[in-house]
Amino acid sequence: MTTAAFDVSSIARTRAQGRVRQVSVAGGLTIGVVVVFALSLVVGAAVISLPDVLSTLAGQGSRNTNYVILELRLPRALAALMVGIAFGLAGAVFQNLLHNPLASPDVIGISTGASAAAVLGIVGFGLTGIAISGLALGGALATAMAMYAIAWRNGVSGYRLILVGIGLSALLLSVISYFMTSAQVTNAQDALIWISGSLSGRNWNQVVPLLISLVVLVPITLVLGRVLGMLGLGDDTARGLGVPVAKVRLGLIVAAVALAGVATAATGPIAFVALLAGPIGRSLAKDGSPALLPSALVGALIVLVADFAAQHTPFLPNLPVGVLTGAIGAPYLLWQLARTNSGGQGG
Repeated sequence: MTTAAFDVSSIARTRAQGRVRQVSVAGGLTIGVVVVFALSLVVGAAVISLPDVLSTLAGQGSRNTNYVILELRLPRALAALMVGIAFGLAGAVFQNLLHNPLASPDVIGISTGASAAAVLGIVGFGLTGIAISGLALGGALATAMAMYAIAWRNGVSGYRLILVGIGLSALLLSVISYFMTSAQVTNAQDALIWISGSLSGRNWNQVVPLLISLVVLVPITLVLGRVLGMLGLGDDTARGLGVPVAKVRLGLIVAAVALAGVATAATGPIAFVALLAGPIGRSLAKDGSPALLPSALVGALIVLVADFAAQHTPFLPNLPVGVLTGAIGAPYLLWQLARTNSGGQGG
């Protein structure tokens, strides 16, 4: 066998092993998501057996199980599932696109922009429901456009975009603080619950728009994300391989911002899910790929587990899910900052 033939065979074998590992990782994560999702429907103030849950989902439940499952538990569990997928996928796209593990929507200001718009609607105009969701999505998109415009210098570098995003995030946090301190107590309390990231009270009014959005955005993101590996080789190399770099990069940014925006609009900014999901997904895949699908499933699993723990952990109040994810994600962020600076990459 010639050296060239051996190299081709070796590459093909490595790729096949990578695909097998990705399928096995995705399968394992999917099983975990299904198990926790089922537990979310079964366990509660009243435990409902799995056969009763399944019969209710099939339209053969009693009046009591129909109300508990279809009106209370199922919308909340679906919201947790889809919000986790959206945040996990958005975070993985940003981190791969900007080549930085700190590049996630909650660090670079996208979620903060959504929160600022929502708080303005709650405390400034007394808005609720779908109006708040629309404002949050608009705030995320407006923040992303401002960030991209400020960072643009014949192109956008990863560190410049991150630094601009952190600066905008600080500015928007001051806006949130101003509105919170000047608001009436009841409005401030509503806004505080929302910006903590909560799945409590989620219903079909939030679930249906979120589902429609993800049906459109997830396939687009996964298709565009197939060239993330080529973009990682550098713009010139990617262009040489036939990738329209500027268009693909802009499309991925828009898709990731939209994913983070619709997720934040549905439940508020659930902290650090986007930051954690990507590194965990890539470490599980172990093949150097962007690992978008594993990251999305990791995000779903994080939110489902955190929400289940927030509802059912003894001796704790029914905490917003964002409090638990924040408690997990903040130490990781500090560790990642220390690790980046110790490696001489602190900028």
